[in-house]
Amino acid sequence: MNQELESRFDEFDKPAIIRRKLLPWWIKTFCWLFMILAVCAIGAVITNLFTPYVHLSLYGFSSNTTFSATGIFIIAIMLLKGFAAYSLWFEKPNAISIGKIDAICGVVICIGSMFVQPFTTNDGHFPLRLEILLLIPYYMRLNKIEYTWDNLESL
Repeated sequence: MNQELESRFDEFDKPAIIRRKLLPWWIKTFCWLFMILAVCAIGAVITNLFTPYVHLSLYGFSSNTTFSATGIFIIAIMLLKGFAAYSLWFEKPNAISIGKIDAICGVVICIGSMFVQPFTTNDGHFPLRLEILLLIPYYMRLNKIEYTWDNLESL
């Protein structure tokens, strides 16, 4: 009985472990940026209910309305990025997995934007999506800190 009580109160004596300290400054900055972007995406949906024109653009895709296939796709990407940023900032246990999914989806969408979209438009030029230059290091950094992030609870 005495050991059981001691083990319950030992939890309160441990110092708080902050997973956020594992994130570099540039990921912390993008977390805030994408959380704000997610709020703006929700605002764009609400705004488009009252006005016919809202311009959305992400990863080379753009739309003038949220209620189109491209618009819903862009809003969904913005919300995924916002959810990943929220999970990382508030140190959720599954944040690294969500961030990795976000990075992989971003790279696939950028590649699709670079190589598929030129065949569907009349201009025919192949754009280089610079987002890939940040998505790949983002994925690699998440992969590097994943073990520590997942095992901080057991320390």
